[in-house]
Amino acid sequence: MRLLTASIYVFTLGILISPSVCFGQKLDSLAIAPTRSSTDEIGNTVKRYTYKHSAGQPRELEAYFPSEHDPSTAKRPCVLLFHGGAWGGGDLKQFQKFCQYFASRGLVAVTANYQLVPAGKKLPTGVSRKQFCITDAKSAIRWVKQHSLELGIDPEKVITGGGSAGGHVSILATTNAGLNDPADPKNIDTSVVAYLLFNPALASFDAKFPKVDAMKHLTNEFAPAIVFFGTEDKKWLTGWTAAHTRLKDLGIGDRINLWYAEGAGHSFFGKNPWFNHVLIEADRFLVSQGILSSPATKKMTTGDKKLIKATELDSSNKTKN
Repeated sequence: MRLLTASIYVFTLGILISPSVCFGQKLDSLAIAPTRSSTDEIGNTVKRYTYKHSAGQPRELEAYFPSEHDPSTAKRPCVLLFHGGAWGGGDLKQFQKFCQYFASRGLVAVTANYQLVPAGKKLPTGVSRKQFCITDAKSAIRWVKQHSLELGIDPEKVITGGGSAGGHVSILATTNAGLNDPADPKNIDTSVVAYLLFNPALASFDAKFPKVDAMKHLTNEFAPAIVFFGTEDKKWLTGWTAAHTRLKDLGIGDRINLWYAEGAGHSFFGKNPWFNHVLIEADRFLVSQGILSSPATKKMTTGDKKLIKATELDSSNKTKN
């Protein structure tokens, strides 16, 4: 009798303490908890989360929530941006100001990091260091969708993008059906409704590694995109031009909204005198896609330079008269 009573007690205690063990529920499907929480200077709540571990390190993202955001009732669009840094550097700081602005416009704005692999690291033949970045980016997109209820977002209205290497990573994370982390939920895809691309680093060199070559994965399902480039960013403009031509050949060139910063080089987009107009045009693009519904709140200031639409430049990248 004592043995039976003890067994019942242990069984009951097990249910109370660890329902995930008794019912086979995974811990990562429970409510998420931030590792850090704060409020920025304009009232957005900022929370830092660990979305996975890879190569023995935590991979993190920062989520910016509009003031008075209530996840239990809200279902907002989400923008998820990946930093640049040549696939071996960079951090979350690059898009913090972008996220702050987009949160002020009513989006849940997220910026995520990913595994970084130095250019000199020796890898097996046929393996590109860029694929590790892409795998983590896919995990970040899935994590955001998986936790849409806790974050208060609409998983059908996720926008992604990034700068330089982050632009490349975001494109491959949403177009390449492979390079998945086996631990990711298989029932959640990485499709998005739009892209914000800031001088995406696409290169002909990637042809040696089909898994990371954007040209191998572009289809007519590519989502609408706004793309920003400096006219003097010659190294990466070549790769983008090839991709843009492919999209035109696929019959979806009209989905691409291309802007140039005349005389600017690489990674101009987050700095003065271009930053304000970049945000304004990105905002207007999201309005055109039905993601936002009111005019941009960002304004041009003294000393700012204006971007130029690609249709206003001739083939030599000089402003038309």
